[in-house]
Amino acid sequence: MQNKVKEQLTDIVKSAGEAIMEVYRLDDFSNVVDFKADDSPLTQADKSANEVITKMLKEYYPDIPILSEEGRSIPFDERKDWKEFWLVDPLDGTKEFIKRNGQFTVNIALIRDNYPELGIVYTPVTDIVYYGDSEGAYKIENGEISSLVVNNKPSDRTAVRSASHASEEEEDVLNAYDCTNSISIGSSLKFCMVAEGKADLYYRHGPTMEWDTGAGQAVVEAAGGKVVRFDNKKRFHYNREDLLNPSFLVLGFEE
Repeated sequence: MQNKVKEQLTDIVKSAGEAIMEVYRLDDFSNVVDFKADDSPLTQADKSANEVITKMLKEYYPDIPILSEEGRSIPFDERKDWKEFWLVDPLDGTKEFIKRNGQFTVNIALIRDNYPELGIVYTPVTDIVYYGDSEGAYKIENGEISSLVVNNKPSDRTAVRSASHASEEEEDVLNAYDCTNSISIGSSLKFCMVAEGKADLYYRHGPTMEWDTGAGQAVVEAAGGKVVRFDNKKRFHYNREDLLNPSFLVLGFEE
């Protein structure tokens, strides 16, 4: 069953990636970028990818509801009793997309009983897939499959930072966890850097939404890491009434 789901989700994210790349290759972005109520950018690529993902998920899994960035208006009263659902970010890293630096992703997670059961992260520009489920975490690149395992380093750690969102609080946290090095990258790729051992910690103080983190959390946890709330160190959970995430830590080691 897991292999079948993995194949179907890979098919879906790559189809969404094709829709995104059609927009990405345009010479002029002036007619494809809008702005949401919070002034964050929204592109035609977001919309096209969401249409592809929603259509294909409904074909493969007609009985599982979908919560996505483009479908955020579903009332809590309607979704509060969901036992499982797809959590979708059709294009994570829209700012990176507009910068044309390739650091944007397609994210799909299956949330079951409020926690990620499995997740897939896809980078359309590099055609790399990250996948995590109960059987482990994997990276698929150039047709080669490699297992992902976190570093679990006791000290001299590397932090991964946001390419577009920095905070003063971040420095104190990284010092507290003995992070002596750092790398910067956009979107949910920060989760993937921890999962494959290229980084040991990711701290996020600024605002994110549930669909920004679900798939990345699934990959990190499958690789042996954890994603916890910063305030109480409890495992990150989903389908909250307020879809805005609190500050969180992604750890590739045991505290």
